[in-house]
Amino acid sequence: MKSDNTIKRGRAPSPGKSDYPVRERADREKGGPPRGEDQRFQKLDKVLTEYKGSPGTLIIVLHKAQEIFGYLPEEVQIYIAEGLDVPVSKVYGVVTFYSLFSTVPRGRHRVGVCLGTACYVKGAANLRAELEKELGIHVEEITRDGQFNLEVTRCIGACGLAPIVTVDDNVHGRLKPENVSEILGRYRLH
Repeated sequence: MKSDNTIKRGRAPSPGKSDYPVRERADREKGGPPRGEDQRFQKLDKVLTEYKGSPGTLIIVLHKAQEIFGYLPEEVQIYIAEGLDVPVSKVYGVVTFYSLFSTVPRGRHRVGVCLGTACYVKGAANLRAELEKELGIHVEEITRDGQFNLEVTRCIGACGLAPIVTVDDNVHGRLKPENVSEILGRYRLH
């Protein structure tokens, strides 16, 4: 994560009014509304107000922010760091440590192929290739329709079902590449 030394540290700006002219200029250059006009940042401000000053709340705030934004891009991480008055490096460290958090947009359905030892030995690489072919994307990408994203997971503790694919919270085990189309079909919008 790159650092932007031009952004002042301190409290989060109040909705509709920014103490950070650098941010407003960046928002305009991106073509998006200034943060004060973005309802997602207004919701995040409420979360930050609720948890600021309470020890051990960073993970809770990150979880709520991910529910609001769908993922945790760099600008949201910086905003949280400023709102909680913690270093950006601490926020980034937590976001990148826990697999629960994502720094890239996710699809409506998260598809994970386990590449843990048992799954890998039993053919997970072939499942991954078939998933990429069927979805038309690679790992860490999202389908054009926003329905699926593909990610690699490590062991989830279902080694007896190897190789496995997870879709959202559902575990599909003892799979072969020819099973992929049928499984994805259960989740596709018609």
